[in-house]
Amino acid sequence: MAMYTETEVKFHIADLDKLAARLEEMGAALTSPRTHEYNLRFDTPAETLSADACVLRLRRDAESHLTFKAPSTNVNGVLSREEIEFTVGDFDTAQRFLEALGYEIFAVYEKYRSTYRLGNLHFMLDELPYGNFFEIEGEDVERIRDIAQQLGLQWDAAVKMGYLGIFRRLCAGRDVDEKQLTFNALSKESFSLNSISVIAADR
Repeated sequence: MAMYTETEVKFHIADLDKLAARLEEMGAALTSPRTHEYNLRFDTPAETLSADACVLRLRRDAESHLTFKAPSTNVNGVLSREEIEFTVGDFDTAQRFLEALGYEIFAVYEKYRSTYRLGNLHFMLDELPYGNFFEIEGEDVERIRDIAQQLGLQWDAAVKMGYLGIFRRLCAGRDVDEKQLTFNALSKESFSLNSISVIAADR
């Protein structure tokens, strides 16, 4: 089990391949190649976890993980929150366990993720049904800002919302199920991140 403080910043990216090449030029090592992630986010029937800005998530990628995230705080544009995560042996059994405790599936979402590492910084390149994103995670806020600048990213373009929060805003006024952030459900949909003032940081 891992219990730690997650400190990260997120950017919308127009060209992930170019960014990956830049990371490799800087000496970052690919620690996890492009992998499909399937996530179930759980809540109580009254959605008390969401109301308290907490996250209870079951994720399946190369393994299966159960994660709890406490509410986040904003430190100089970087989000920080306590996180508890551990590996579970069977995804379906873990889902039934959570449901037996009274939790319900609040949302389903998926993405493809590649992960790099440079020193004590971790870099996540994410492909979602509505666009591509880049996360920098580490313990030193100033180091995160410095590396973002070296990568040519506009710090002011950092995204302060989670992926489901972004999706909820994109769904406003549309006949789209905001709890189904999957490639299949959105295969015929198109979204403009600019419409909710989320701009590419690499432009």
